[in-house]
Amino acid sequence: MIHSVYHLFCDLVVNKKHLTSTRKLTQFPFDKKILSCRNEGKFPDFAIRLNKDKSVYSGGELIELKDSSSSYTVSSFNSTIPTGEKNIGSLIEGKRNRIREQMEKAGDDILSFPLRQVYYLVRGKKGPKTKVGLVHGKFFETIRVPELISKSFFQALEEATEGADPQLFNELKEKIGKLLTNQETFSKVRTINKASVSLRFRIMTEVLAEGNILNTSKYPQIVDDSLNFFVPCHSPQEEKLQIERMKTAFEQRGQKELYGQLSKFTLQHLLNGPFLVFQFPLKSH
Repeated sequence: MIHSVYHLFCDLVVNKKHLTSTRKLTQFPFDKKILSCRNEGKFPDFAIRLNKDKSVYSGGELIELKDSSSSYTVSSFNSTIPTGEKNIGSLIEGKRNRIREQMEKAGDDILSFPLRQVYYLVRGKKGPKTKVGLVHGKFFETIRVPELISKSFFQALEEATEGADPQLFNELKEKIGKLLTNQETFSKVRTINKASVSLRFRIMTEVLAEGNILNTSKYPQIVDDSLNFFVPCHSPQEEKLQIERMKTAFEQRGQKELYGQLSKFTLQHLLNGPFLVFQFPLKSH
């Protein structure tokens, strides 16, 4: 059996009624056979199994759930900054690592495919209306994570040294700049001599309007009561490849008729180029 994020989207289409009826996205009946791990409450919420033949579908995608029960907003990212790809090695470290143990039990040769694509399953509700998107992380990562971290800290440093000698600020910026690019630097617990508490800095990421795929005024093509798949697409060749992957996934799941009901169009991200969108209605008319 072949596994991939495209096959996951097919499963979402087949079971679309649960996307409007379940109180929490975690209650959606995801097909356990396609998952290599499940890790609710910690990134990633689950991962898709790797395929032995990775020529068409690599599998192995990392999926994070983002659920908003009362508005068309993308819920905040706690601790993990959204990104389009992630090195799996950073997630399987440690002697008793639950992610690694689950993936090994599922039969994955984990390090045979180290760089994993990241997708976010986003749901927003506004009264009786619902929008759902399986979104590639590049939709949120419009600048690289190290640059985002460093520039944010530089803003704080500039505010803290306001009125000071500009040369002092530039010297501080140069000396600590390299330290302020790695999220892991701040996520570690720090224990200080004679302190009765430990300290860990936690990064929280909030999505601005330009990155909120559920925002009707910014992205009117994403209509109420729709299920959507978003993937970066910068050329006719990429578009052809993505369409073929989606079509084949539906055919492999025996859902050729449902594939014929998908709408396909290009969406221009306000900050990050074009995305190909596959759209399916959540409710029958």
